[in-house]
Amino acid sequence: MFSFEYPYVLALIIVVFACLFFCQEKKLSIYFPYSENLKTLVKSKQLLRNSLKFLALSLVIIALASPITTKEIILDNSKGYEISLILDASGSMQESNKFGVVKKILVDFIKQRKTDKLALSIFADFAYTAVPLTYDKKSIIEILSHIDVGIAGQQRTALYEALFLSSKLFKGSHSKEKIAILLTDGIDNAGSVPLEVAMNRAKSNKIKVYTIGIGNAGDFNAGILREIAQGTGAEFFSANSIQGIKDIYMRINRLEKSKININKYEKKAYYFYYPLGLALMLLFLYFWQRNTWILNK
Repeated sequence: MFSFEYPYVLALIIVVFACLFFCQEKKLSIYFPYSENLKTLVKSKQLLRNSLKFLALSLVIIALASPITTKEIILDNSKGYEISLILDASGSMQESNKFGVVKKILVDFIKQRKTDKLALSIFADFAYTAVPLTYDKKSIIEILSHIDVGIAGQQRTALYEALFLSSKLFKGSHSKEKIAILLTDGIDNAGSVPLEVAMNRAKSNKIKVYTIGIGNAGDFNAGILREIAQGTGAEFFSANSIQGIKDIYMRINRLEKSKININKYEKKAYYFYYPLGLALMLLFLYFWQRNTWILNK
């Protein structure tokens, strides 16, 4: 944005303009007969010198007013989390469109985590990483929209393998805030990773694992899910309704709030040297014209 640091100085241009008419030095007039051509020449020379003088002084005043451009710089020092979303995509998640409902809730959750890096892991017969840790929320939402029940198998639930695989995503991470949110409606019955190994991996990487069991109490092992959560310093939740699942993600969102710290400052660029340089050139022309006229006299 262009502006002047001292805009009130520009009022002096009016004073300079007024002086050109009212501050003229009175000179003795001598009559020469047949001197119309000479008078016209004198007036044109005088007009040129006055114009040069007015423009030069106006440019000096503009330089004194300090023309600048300002640009707002935003520094985002927000401290975000690293979050792994672990989602059960086994056949049982197809019942009552549980998987579709959870996907919609996850999209809302992802959109709220503006300063966080997120990852997405899917599990059923086996576990795999759909999206590694990234700030690109649009990509996560896009990939999530194409994931459906059965993409990792239909019949089994590799829950511990999913936890182990998800924990590996944080290897080498320097973030102090690392969490995983594991949602399932079943019991681990696939994979080759024992619970103890999966939990140790999460603990060694200092990951808090929130666990969510959905559906009827007998569908999932609440004791195991509670053990995983409490063993990593997090909480276990259960829900048997859409609103219940929403409330859980909202609660986790409140519990694990990112620290937003945005600083703004203005970057100024000064341009006084442009009008000042041009003013010096015009003053040089003015004095050159004046001296040439005197010598010619």
